[in-house]
Amino acid sequence: MSGDIAAAGDFITGALAARSVEPHAGEGAHQGHGDLCLNCGTRLIGAHCHACGQSAHVHRTVGAIGHEIAHGVFHFEGKIWRTLPMLLLRPGDLTRRYVAGERARFVSPLALFLFTVFLMFATISALGGDIAEAVSPETMSRNVVGFARGAEKAQKALEKAEGQRVTLAAEGKPTQEVDREITALRTTIAALKKTQAGGTSDTEFKLAEAKTGWVALDHGLEKANKNPGLALYKLQTSTYKYSWLLIPISTPLVALLFLWRRRFGLYDHAIFVTYSLAFMMLMVIALMLLSVAGLSGGWMSLVVLLLPPVHMFRQLRGAYSLRKRSALWRTAVLLVFAWTALSMFLVLLTLHGLTD
Repeated sequence: MSGDIAAAGDFITGALAARSVEPHAGEGAHQGHGDLCLNCGTRLIGAHCHACGQSAHVHRTVGAIGHEIAHGVFHFEGKIWRTLPMLLLRPGDLTRRYVAGERARFVSPLALFLFTVFLMFATISALGGDIAEAVSPETMSRNVVGFARGAEKAQKALEKAEGQRVTLAAEGKPTQEVDREITALRTTIAALKKTQAGGTSDTEFKLAEAKTGWVALDHGLEKANKNPGLALYKLQTSTYKYSWLLIPISTPLVALLFLWRRRFGLYDHAIFVTYSLAFMMLMVIALMLLSVAGLSGGWMSLVVLLLPPVHMFRQLRGAYSLRKRSALWRTAVLLVFAWTALSMFLVLLTLHGLTD
């Protein structure tokens, strides 16, 4: 229940965060209740103040708050329903048209990226993938105590079954059934004891034993070795907070593919990267949901291997007006760059988490 509430909260937060960076172009006009802007006092000549940009129509009801939430979550001014099909099927056209100036028709890449980031982590929370509870000291302590109690109960049951076997053997009765019970109980006790020992051992997981000479990093490694669960939780939280770093990390790498094409600037590449990242996150969300629905690991692996390069190829070819051969070799290099950017991102997050 708490996971569902957290997931819903992440979903709404993402929609509203995306809404905050999404331009209001394309919204319907509202009539004001006076001739002056309520924010700066400028005389109004339209649905919005030409001096400060505030809408002429200002809501002052509780229902307006609910409408704003619903508008942010479900509408994106209606542009989401024009943007998503193009992102999935014609990503190159979407990128090119947005760069060329068609801003009112489509969700901006940054808004879509923020929305998909929040949606992905909301999905993880809804599916029980949040590490927060799993690695908390209280939960780990309860697990260890539970294993100990389970082993104790199984030991008592084993002693009782062994007593029954002695009695049956003394009376000359068959002992096959009780023998099977004894074997099962011994296996259960061994498994519980092994799990309990693994949960309390501090040598099961080690990040690094060697000293780097960097005092802050060595101290962080020592803390991570003592509490690896907390280290993983911090890494997950940092991924959530700093996912936007993938954009500035990836943009220069894409620019390397077009060094001799001066008509494409860093802005064009940033739009390309941001829309591409939004698609990849939507793919991850879809795969998580399909996994829950029963999709086999083989099919999921096939999708991961084939879908990203196909999408990159289509986006490259459409966004930069490339021929097939030119788009193919750039796709191959871009796949290498994508793994490079992801590796750099994870290294930076790990260093940040260990030295923070």
